[in-house]
Amino acid sequence: MTERTNLERSKVVLRDFTDADIALMEKWLYVPHVSDWYIAPDKWLKELGKRGTEFSFITHLIAEYEGVPFGFCQYYDFFYGQEHEDWLKTELPGEMFSIDYLIGDERFLHQGFGQAIIAIMLEKLKGQGVKRVAVKPDRNNVKSNRALEANGFVWVGTDYVLDLAARR
Repeated sequence: MTERTNLERSKVVLRDFTDADIALMEKWLYVPHVSDWYIAPDKWLKELGKRGTEFSFITHLIAEYEGVPFGFCQYYDFFYGQEHEDWLKTELPGEMFSIDYLIGDERFLHQGFGQAIIAIMLEKLKGQGVKRVAVKPDRNNVKSNRALEANGFVWVGTDYVLDLAARR
């Protein structure tokens, strides 16, 4: 695929993750550019399999470009995720969310699609009244860190944080 313009990136849509996407996600979790950062693929697949029960507090999505699935993303309220994550704590629901994202299809790497996925998720969260978003990517994942920074996230020593309430 050739280099895409910002206008073409605006054709990125996020749709609900379905059972039909599990095989695709399993494939993506094992490609080198994903497996370097998404360790324990079995845990990710377990979570996806239980997205209607134990992990129903997470919104799981597939990123598509002109109908072609190329990535995965999710967002969740830290209040409900504290049972599964211990890196940040929050006292009230709706105060702080986190996101995860990946580009599974290597044809979409290095073209700004990760940045587009993040931007779309942030718009969704802002529309829900979310105030803060925190992310803890691997510090060696330079491309992911740049995509976060391009969306206004600030490194605060242990995490990237975005004050979504102050964002226009």
